[in-house]
Amino acid sequence: MNAAHWHLLLNHLPIVGTVIGTLILISGYLIKNNDTIKQTALGVLFFSSLTVIPTYFTGEGAEEIVEEIPGVTEGIIEVHEGFGKIFLLIVLILGALSLATLLSALFKAKMVSLLYIMVLILSVGTCILAKQVGTSGGEIRHTEIRSGNIDYRHVDEDDD
Repeated sequence: MNAAHWHLLLNHLPIVGTVIGTLILISGYLIKNNDTIKQTALGVLFFSSLTVIPTYFTGEGAEEIVEEIPGVTEGIIEVHEGFGKIFLLIVLILGALSLATLLSALFKAKMVSLLYIMVLILSVGTCILAKQVGTSGGEIRHTEIRSGNIDYRHVDEDDD
């Protein structure tokens, strides 16, 4: 398998994992404010955050492969790479906050309720960003889903 295969295989894990973790966390609040469900969500969010690291670092190798394909421009790749950098940072922060919240819950810390709310807010925001990073990645090879409001032809010549 080459870098593009690895990137395609891995890229779904942090996106789907974040969405699933967020939905589990929301259900933990809806089902009698169930701490076990909320702690499960924290575990899912933490382990999903770990998958963003290899996903991000396989992106450069995938770029080297797909930039030679007709119809794939440097501009569209750069848009995805920009979202990917932001997603990497935010998901790692979410993972660290999820782990801190889980440990606080296990040790019955007083501030755990505030931490849960912070994780919930950050995870919902991360899901919105996940949609954007996933869509921008899909647009690289799927011209039928490209939006018309972004000029993908732009190439910053300083990057060469």
